[in-house]
This record gives sequence, C-alpha cells and structure tokens, in this order.
Amino acid sequence: ILRPHALIRLGPNGPQFQFELDARPSLDLGQTLLVSEASLTQEIPPVGTVSVVARPPGSTFDKEQEALLKEAVRKARQARQTGIGGQTALIMREMLHKAVHRSSKKFKVTIGILCVTLVSVTAYAIWTIQSLKKQKTNIDVKINHIEAELEAAGDDPKRVDNLIEELNRYQTQAQKMQKNLLYQLGIRSKERDFIESEIKTLMTEFGAEEYSIPPEFVEQVRQFIGRYQGPDREHMERALGRSRADLEAMRKQLQNDNLPPDLAYMVLVESAFIKGSSSAAGAVGLWQFTSLTARAYGLKVAEGIDERLDPLKSTQAASRYIRELILDFGSGSSVMLALAAYNLGPGRVRRAVRTVEDPIKQRSFWYLYRVRALPAETRSYVPKIIAAIIIGRNPEQFGF
Repeated sequence: ILRPHALIRLGPNGPQFQFELDARPSLDLGQTLLVSEASLTQEIPPVGTVSVVARPPGSTFDKEQEALLKEAVRKARQARQTGIGGQTALIMREMLHKAVHRSSKKFKVTIGILCVTLVSVTAYAIWTIQSLKKQKTNIDVKINHIEAELEAAGDDPKRVDNLIEELNRYQTQAQKMQKNLLYQLGIRSKERDFIESEIKTLMTEFGAEEYSIPPEFVEQVRQFIGRYQGPDREHMERALGRSRADLEAMRKQLQNDNLPPDLAYMVLVESAFIKGSSSAAGAVGLWQFTSLTARAYGLKVAEGIDERLDPLKSTQAASRYIRELILDFGSGSSVMLALAAYNLGPGRVRRAVRTVEDPIKQRSFWYLYRVRALPAETRSYVPKIIAAIIIGRNPEQFGF
C-alpha cells in the first residue's frame, strides 16, 4: 500500500522515488474499464493526482539512470491516468530488471580481464611444474648414478670423497628446488613409494638430509618391515597391543622432554617390550641399560632394587641419555647419530667417526653410513628403528 511521502528505490544503488498522493474522486468500482494498448504507450501530460520526485542516493544520475527514471514515471502516470491500480510493483520490477541488466554490462570487461589473468597464471604454473619435473628427473638420474659408483668404489677413500662431494652438490640443487611451492604441490605430492616417502618425512622431522637417502638404507628399512610382518610379527603386535599403555607413556615422556615421541619405538628394537629382558652384556629392562649407564642417569641399581625394570623411571633416564647424545653430536644428523650411539655407545661412535679426517663429515650420518665408518650392527640398528616407527605410524597399512 502506497502512503503519502512513501520512498521507493529501484535496486540497491538505483534511483529513489517519493510518491505524493492527492485525493481524487472515487471511482465506480462496478464499472468495467477498457484500456487499449495505445492508451498505455501514448504520452500523457502530468496530472495533479500523482507527482513523483526522483532523488538519487548521493550523486547526480547518469544518462542511463535518468532514462530509466523517466520511463518509470511515464508508465506510472499512464497507469494512474487510465484508472488501473496495482501496477506500481510491476513497473518497479521491470525497471529494476533493466537497471540490473544494464549494470551487468559494466562488469563484463572486468570479468574478461580476470579470466585472461587466470588462464595466464595457470599456463605459467603448468610450464613451471613441467620444468621442475625435468630438473628433478635429471638430478635423480645423476644421484642414482653416483650412488651406484659409491657402491663400486670399495675402500678407495679418495674416490669415495670425490663422489660424495659431487653428490652433495646435486643434493644442494635438489634442496633449492624443493622450496618451490609448485614443486611441493605438483611433484612431491605424486611420489608413489610409500615407504620411501615415510622415511623422508622422518628424516625431515629428525633434521637429517632427506632428498637423497642411500638406496641400501631404504632397502634395509623394507627388509625390517618385512621381518616385523613375518618372523618378528609378535614383537610388533605386543607393542601395539598389550604393551600399548607403556608405549604411549614413553611417547608422552619423550615429548615432554622435547624429543621426537616416536623414539619410543627404540624399545621395540632393544627389548621387544619385554620388561624383564636381559642381554649377555648385562643390559636389563625395556631400554636395555647397563648398570654403569643406568647409575650415570639417575637409576638405582643395587642389591634388592633395580630401577631399570621400572618402565617410567627407565624411560625418564633414557630420555636424559638420548638428549645428551643429540647435544654431543651437534646439529644436522644428530638424532640419527644419537641412535647409532645408543646402540654402539658414544665412545665407540666417536672413535669410528675419527677415522674420517673432515670434521664436518664426521657429523653427517649419511656420509658415515656410505663409507661404512660405522659397524655393520649399528648400520642395521638405525633402519630397524625407522622400520618400527613407520609401521607404528601406519599399522593398518602393514596389516596390524
């Protein structure tokens, strides 16, 4: 219902009307009015019954807005003059449709520019990804070739050093390439080897170089995963089953000490989660502490008491020990070297790395692994822990 001084706007930003309604003689509602099409289209002069004042929301109208306004006023007057009521809403809807249609044309150029820009960016991204793929393929081929030569180099230290220096150069190129966002989205996400991908994820978490992992190491991890799925399956089932509470408590303790919580799987390798286990060397408990090491890290070992058998206290001591080993062996591959030292003993690891003249290379686990500076038992111990962690993170993937 239109009331005096009613304001009506055509569209959110369209013209605004104020209707002033004057009294007029009442119509005979019983009379039928016939209106021809010509009477609706002919120009009718203003009549005092309806006056329309157009007000722009803030600024002056442009020509298109003014034309719409005039057309709306003309039709409103025609309808009113001929005695047809209820046409205001129809006129407003028609004018609004025209206003929206005309306004939409203004955005076509902008939309076109955005589409062209989007196509250009997409084309550039595709080209960059293809370029990175070629670069990655070339680097991988060269690294694989060097790895093969390293295996054939034998005990020739000079030849081994030259090959590893060349390998490091390609790894540096690969590391720069990996920082590219398009590489991470378009290439890395397509790596299909699940085990190798998990190893790289762990190496990243441990702070070790992860682009080029020695093929022998990857193969050892695969073999130990197979062992846990086969002959040693009961050990993994124990860790993930009835010893789960102990495992989670160890993970929590390690995490509280700012260590990787998955290092709790070291216990699976050390003692298979058998609390009272002992070795011929005198190591006892879940973490297989010798009495000397246990006392050094705060455990009581005496007649009638052996805290190496206490899961919580032995885990706290192991956490302190691992933390100290990581600090001793510095940054980079320190976690990997700490794992080796836990198995071999820090003194023996230091003696082993001193056979390498370059002090920087002494801190590189992968270098020590490739040149076989570490004993065979230790070279197997680390990939066995990695295998246990991978299964522990993905039990269903491996049938547990």
